[in-house]
Amino acid sequence: MEKILVTAHLKGRGMDELKKRFNVTYPKEGRFTKEELLDIIAEYDGILMAGPGMDAKLMSAAKNLKIISVYGAGYDNIDIKEASRRGILVANAPESVREATAEINFGLMIDVMRAITKRDRWLRQSPGTSWGSLPYEGRSLYGKTLGIIGLGSIGKAVARRGLAFGMSIKYYNRNRLSREVENELRAEYLPMDELLKASDVISINTPLTAKTHGLIGKRELGLMKESAYLINTSRGKVVDETALIKALQQGEIAGAGLDVFEREPYVPEALLELENVVLTPHIGTATDEVREQMANEACQNILDFFSGITPKSAVNV
Repeated sequence: MEKILVTAHLKGRGMDELKKRFNVTYPKEGRFTKEELLDIIAEYDGILMAGPGMDAKLMSAAKNLKIISVYGAGYDNIDIKEASRRGILVANAPESVREATAEINFGLMIDVMRAITKRDRWLRQSPGTSWGSLPYEGRSLYGKTLGIIGLGSIGKAVARRGLAFGMSIKYYNRNRLSREVENELRAEYLPMDELLKASDVISINTPLTAKTHGLIGKRELGLMKESAYLINTSRGKVVDETALIKALQQGEIAGAGLDVFEREPYVPEALLELENVVLTPHIGTATDEVREQMANEACQNILDFFSGITPKSAVNV
């Protein structure tokens, strides 16, 4: 019987199935540290990685490892090149996170554009103040151009919500999508620079890779409208945080909604002080339903693999 290591305490149907089929080890609560994993990983055939990630050192210690199933869509904390060199298959769980991440994306968009959190703070801090003295602020989503960088599974879910809000959809992708998909989403492909210039809102939905690291920097922010907003629910390192802070401070763009940061959990003091930013602590998938679905999808990758089926979300086949 194969031995499976689950790095965090997860529950649900998927975990129940793993326990029926395999010899499964997992922490009673919380998650294993990297040091704890180094001590035990040698004997396992598969790992469900819910943190802290897999580097070459861990893989070197994992003598029997055949599959790494990632708990979530992002796999930038896995050394894919090293895994491939060692013949270890890596699969992620992209389907379960799609709708929830699109929800937080749109929540941030609505919040920062309509100044909801800003006005919530004002109302709490200024009881009794005449509302008539409040200056009009914010912009409507309806009729605006939503530019999506990365029209994958999550990007498409964001596009569908944009259509429901009466927004015009533009997108940039490394590879242009089929005419059928473009027609379905009423989405127009634009080169990156044109997208940045044309959009009222830029939504970043691309994975973090060597090519997307720092994708949005000083130059790209400079191409955006002064009235435009940046929404990032992908990975913090896709955006040059220092350049973004400067652009926000100097009014080069109107605002930002951020669920992710360059050096999580650290958030720069300058971002915390800005009134034209809405911040959330990487909660794109933080619902009870989605966390269980993520576990189920990650478990299914392992069940499929040891049944001789290549997981449909394999990333290094």
